Amino acid sequence: MEALTPFYEVNEALVAMGAEKLNLCMQCGMCAGSCPWRIVDGPFNIRRLIRMAQLGVEGYESADILYGCTTCNKCVLRCPRGVTIIDIVKAMRAMIAETGAIPDVLRTMTGSVHSKGNPWSEPPEKRTEWMEGLDVPVFEENTEYFLFVCCTSAYDVRSRNIAKSMVKVLKAAGVSFGVIGEEENCCGESVRKIGDEELFMNTAQKNISLYKGKGVQKIITTSPHCFYTFTNEYPEMGGEFEVIHYTQLLKQLLDEEKLKLTGTIDQKITYHDPCYLGRHSNVYDEPRDVIAAITGGNLVEMGRIKDDSLCCGGGGGRLWMETKPEWRFSDLRIHEACDTGATILATACPYCINMLEDSRKTTNKEDAIEIKDISELVADLV
Repeated sequence: MEALTPFYEVNEALVAMGAEKLNLCMQCGMCAGSCPWRIVDGPFNIRRLIRMAQLGVEGYESADILYGCTTCNKCVLRCPRGVTIIDIVKAMRAMIAETGAIPDVLRTMTGSVHSKGNPWSEPPEKRTEWMEGLDVPVFEENTEYFLFVCCTSAYDVRSRNIAKSMVKVLKAAGVSFGVIGEEENCCGESVRKIGDEELFMNTAQKNISLYKGKGVQKIITTSPHCFYTFTNEYPEMGGEFEVIHYTQLLKQLLDEEKLKLTGTIDQKITYHDPCYLGRHSNVYDEPRDVIAAITGGNLVEMGRIKDDSLCCGGGGGRLWMETKPEWRFSDLRIHEACDTGATILATACPYCINMLEDSRKTTNKEDAIEIKDISELVADLV
């Protein structure tokens, strides 16, 4: 085997680009041991990737190696040294992005965000198509909440029902809310995870200026990815907003009896914790409380839940990439859900909905289980 020549200048450059804790890693292997890629025996190995970053050696740039990481955050929670592993992955990707060598499919995605304001290569004027036939309020200065609909829920046909359901539920509860519309842009979360830092900064600053100009103070998000970004990344650029994920708001509205349900769903429901709502944002109880309310307590849990939840595989840019059938975490998740005896697999993330719907088809479980966003379940009862 050919010997690798270390280039420690690369190590120093990565640290300067945000991988500040790179050299704290002692190669214990806890990260790789907790990574979902080990369950499917795929080519991605986070421990090896970090070692290559420390040594500054080449050979990690391929789509399934450097871009294999779904940024699920499980390794970060397990690391005994407190290494911010996702920051290392982001820095490595940012270094590649500067050379223009990111995978073609991701270049298409970031190019679309740059030119069209969304990752789905759709024109900005189609962002409001999901509203057709609905009386969706426009955000004004005296509106309490800005409802930020994730790009996926604005453009993806399956996911649009999440946005429609949220409008129905918020109206039923008498919540003061509105949308901005065609001027809205992607939050930029996936762009940053892919490594295009400049595009992320430009997109975020454009959004912050737009929101402040409209008088936005409170934001409801339909996606945990947007929730995470608005909560953790926009404040450092002056974007100080009060941000709430819709499951948190629904729990609050139910507790205050502002949201009244017409009945319950008489089916067993199991819940999939999205990585960016659970491990990244520590929101575990509210989605479960809402499901308990709509089923009369008929929630059945899978084996891997909360901070041990199995990633759907869509984060870190993977939603836009092709994953071989034998490497799809979401296929395993469908089997785990079916094993509980539940007939509905609920979640609270458009990315998870997308990945799980695909896997329901590829695993031939379309007659066994339905995939539902919590907002859709609640909308059926108001």
